[in-house]
Amino acid sequence: MSLKAGIVGLPNVGKSTLFNAITKKNILAANYPFATIDPNVGVVTVPDQRLAFLENMYLPKNLVPTTFEFTDIAGLVKGASKGEGLGNKFLSHIREVDAIVEVVRCFKDENIIHVEGGVDPIRDIEIINLELILADLEIIENRIEKIQKKAETTKDKDALKEVETLKKAQKALLENKALRLISFDEDELLILKPFNFITLKPLIYAANVTEDDIVMDGNEYTKKVQEYAGSEGAGVIVMCAKMESELAELEESDKKQFLKELGINYSGLDKLIFATYDLLGLQTFFTVGKDEVKAWTFKKGTNAKKCAGLIHSDIERGFIKAEIMKFNDLEELNDEKKVQEAGKLYLEGKDYIMQDGDIVYFRFNI
Repeated sequence: MSLKAGIVGLPNVGKSTLFNAITKKNILAANYPFATIDPNVGVVTVPDQRLAFLENMYLPKNLVPTTFEFTDIAGLVKGASKGEGLGNKFLSHIREVDAIVEVVRCFKDENIIHVEGGVDPIRDIEIINLELILADLEIIENRIEKIQKKAETTKDKDALKEVETLKKAQKALLENKALRLISFDEDELLILKPFNFITLKPLIYAANVTEDDIVMDGNEYTKKVQEYAGSEGAGVIVMCAKMESELAELEESDKKQFLKELGINYSGLDKLIFATYDLLGLQTFFTVGKDEVKAWTFKKGTNAKKCAGLIHSDIERGFIKAEIMKFNDLEELNDEKKVQEAGKLYLEGKDYIMQDGDIVYFRFNI
């Protein structure tokens, strides 16, 4: 499952520095090389300490972590929805992502000019969010204008339902509310899905601070961002993009030692990956063996048969059963045979809902 998060922000907030850190980040396994898909897309692994345990146990030829894709979306300035900056190019790129990481400047630096004249994170957030709202509003108004008269004339139920749903979304946007903050039922969401509305996408804020402030876990600006985000149910990761860029140059052992000396368990980039992974309701299952230990990403609530299809469509088509071990059980007992003897090797059918940390072997026949 490919996951893509778009990094947005005003100029000079640290967005490019953060992306540079992402593109330098080391991959867990040497045989799974870093890939830059194109100049503004970088792929990193999702940090998972469980993989190290499984690698030590199975000593596989290949270790394959699950991956995470970031897109650096340039061109956002005030007026982007009307074509300022990169305008439409920016908007088309952001419509393609699954989640939005909004980088907010929470530091003072006289050497780095702020495009709006001074540091004010809430003003910056509102500028960005307004541009996204205006972009979605334009699409809605154009669509309503195109289909409303026909829907009312023909009394077509589907067309009338679409107009009703779009007007509900239009009302929210006119009240300066992002669509992700509005309650839509399943039918309404199906109607909205093809439009790929930007403000319907889940969002997390990355509050960019100085190295000194990261040790203090933030400053007066980050507190304001956290209050704002809390009012709309969004998350905030306090991080130092400059430090992340420097950390990305280090070997993993040196990076851990550096963070330990600062009293930090995880880097800001790792926290951002964890948070965005969770934001999208994603979880991980594992397949293990001497040839390969691999982490697989799946959407929370997915059944065993559908998860089998992530590996290969033939496995889904010929699905018989799924043999499941829980990672925690294997870690505790430290031996597959002991897990089985303890009655903790489960045989599950196609409707079993996969859980985070499941270690699975799919039985199938085609």
